[in-house]
Amino acid sequence: MKIRTPLLTLLAVGISFTALAAPSTTPPVLPVAHHGGQWESGHVQGIAVDRANGYIYYSFTNLLARYDFKGNLVGTLVGWTGHLGDLDFNPADGKVYASLEYKKDNAFYIAMIDVSRIDRVGIRASESDILRTVYLPEVVADYTADVNGDGRFEGDDGRYRGREAESPDHRYGCSGIDGVSFGPRFGRTDGPRLLTVAYGIYGNAARSDNDHQVLLQYDTAQWDALARPLTEAAPHHSGPATVDGKYFVRTGNTRYGVQNLAYDDHGQRWLMGVYAGNKPQFPNYLMFAVDARSAPVRADLRGVAGQRAGQWQKGLLLPLADMGLHDTASGVRGWNQKSDVGLQPLGDGLFYLATDARIDGKQSADLRLMRWTGDAHQPFLPVDADLR
Repeated sequence: MKIRTPLLTLLAVGISFTALAAPSTTPPVLPVAHHGGQWESGHVQGIAVDRANGYIYYSFTNLLARYDFKGNLVGTLVGWTGHLGDLDFNPADGKVYASLEYKKDNAFYIAMIDVSRIDRVGIRASESDILRTVYLPEVVADYTADVNGDGRFEGDDGRYRGREAESPDHRYGCSGIDGVSFGPRFGRTDGPRLLTVAYGIYGNAARSDNDHQVLLQYDTAQWDALARPLTEAAPHHSGPATVDGKYFVRTGNTRYGVQNLAYDDHGQRWLMGVYAGNKPQFPNYLMFAVDARSAPVRADLRGVAGQRAGQWQKGLLLPLADMGLHDTASGVRGWNQKSDVGLQPLGDGLFYLATDARIDGKQSADLRLMRWTGDAHQPFLPVDADLR
C-alpha cells in the first residue's frame, strides 16, 4: 500500500519543497584570471582544477595550495623535502594525484592527496594521512640503470653530483618523473581512465638515447591498498609491480622531460609542455601533442642501443599529432607555446595556462583562461569574460 504524506505534515517538521529539490548541476563559473598567491617555496610546478566544485590546486614544489574560484585561499599542505611536480584531479575519487621525487633515495612516488581535507593553512603532511604515496619501481629501474655497463650507477650521489645531466647512466636519460594526467589508454578515446606518468629527461646534447618522451600508464583502481603514508626517514617501496603500458614519443631531447601533461577530452588529444631542449638537429618546441586515437606501434627507438650491435631497442611508439609547426628535417611537430608550469584542460575547448614569477623573493603563479585554436603559431587565445 502506498503511503501519501500530507503537505501540512511536511511543513510541520520543517521540510520544504525547496529543500527537497534536486541540487543544481551547473558548475561554478570559471574565473577569467586567477592568482595563486606568493610563497616562500619552489616555483609553481603544475595546477589541477575541480571544475564541478570550484577549486584550483597549485603545486609549489614543497607546498600545495587550495583556492576556490573566487580567489579565496582555503588551505595549504606543507612539510616535505621532496619535489612535488605536476598534478591532476581525479573526479572518480576526489583526490589530487601528483609526482613526488626523492632522487637521493632513488625513490619516485605518486602522491594521492585527499584535498577535501585541506581546510586551513599550514597542515603538515607528516601529521596526517591526507597525503599518501605509491612507489613506482619501473621509474626507479630506469633511473638507476647502469647504461654504460661499468658496474656502477653514476647518480646524484656519485662523481656527477651537481652535474647529474652529464652522467652516462640513467636509461633513456631518465631524471625521474614530472607530468601526470588521467586519460584513456593510448589509441583510444573511451574506456577506463588511466593515470599517465611522464619521465623527466636530463638535458644532455651529447647523448643520442634521450630523444624520446617516456610515458607510463597505470590503472589506479586498486591503489588504495598500495598507498602508504609519507615517511621521509624510511622511504617505502609499496607500489605496482608492473605498468599497464610503456610508450615513447620522439620529440628530441628536452630539459627534464614533460613538465606538464594534460589529456584534453574535448579535443581528444594529449598535450605535453616542456622546457626547450638544445640539440641543433631538432626544432626544440615548447609543446607537443599526441592524438588519443593514434595506436601505438612497436618500432625502433632511434638512438637507444639494442642488445645486438648495430640495432636499436624497440618500444611502443606514439606519433606526434599532425598539427602545429612542422620541422621537415626531423619530422617533429609542435608549438612554441609556454605550457611548462601549468596546463589544465577544462572542457569545451577551454584551458588554464599558468605563468610563474618571483616577487620580493617569493614564488607566485597566475592563471589565464584560454581557448584552443590549434593554430601553428598561436594555439591558444585569451577568453574575455563575455565569451565564456
